Amino acid sequence: MENNDKLIQKINNVIDQIRPYLEADGGDITFVNLTEDNVVNVELHGACASCSMSIMTLKQGVEQAMIKALPEIKSVEAINMPV
Repeated sequence: MENNDKLIQKINNVIDQIRPYLEADGGDITFVNLTEDNVVNVELHGACASCSMSIMTLKQGVEQAMIKALPEIKSVEAINMPV
């Protein structure tokens, strides 16, 4: 469990580094949870929640930064993303 807590702390650190870029466009991101298979679930807020480019931001920006910093992460998914 301690290992998981450390990973979650690292995930939040990566999100904190990404947040200013999202805030510059009127959006934000919040960590929700980490699944057993190392998928990070997040919520997008503000402009990011309704932007048509948000899936690209999530996958090309947030997910790539997360995996680069933490290779054990499999993917990043937005739980409030319209399908």
